[in-house]
This record gives sequence, structure tokens and C-alpha cells, in this order.
Amino acid sequence: MEINLVTEALKFMALGMGVVFSFLIIMIFVLKAQAALLTRYFPQKKIEPVKRPNTNASSNETAKVAAIVAAVQHHKNLKG
Repeated sequence: MEINLVTEALKFMALGMGVVFSFLIIMIFVLKAQAALLTRYFPQKKIEPVKRPNTNASSNETAKVAAIVAAVQHHKNLKG
């Protein structure tokens, strides 16, 4: 009785890969179904951003200019 080990190995490899592939396909469908059920029964609440009134636009630009001036002065102090 002669058994071809290469053929048997290929059979086991195909069987193993088929099982893993089938499991992954089934898992994808189960996760999609789970996501559909969760979004149906537990929808996410829409969060609206808080709108802040624009009190003083020039103060924002003043703060930017002050930050740039401070950065330039700090850079000059490190070199000097």
C-alpha cells in the first residue's frame, strides 16, 4: 500500500484553507448583520456643535500677531 504524501498534504491544505475561508465569509455576514441590528435598535444621537458668537474678531488676530512676535523673539534669543 503506497500513499502519496504530497497528494495527502495538498488535500489537507485545501481542506484547511477552505475551512478558514468559509469561516471568514460567515464572519463577515454575521458582523454586517450585527451592525444592521445595532444601528436599527440603538441609533446614534446626532450631536450638533455649539455655535459661539463672534464677539471680537480683531482680538483673535491680535493674539495671533502676539504669538508670532513672541516666537520670533524667542528664536532670536536662542541664536544670540
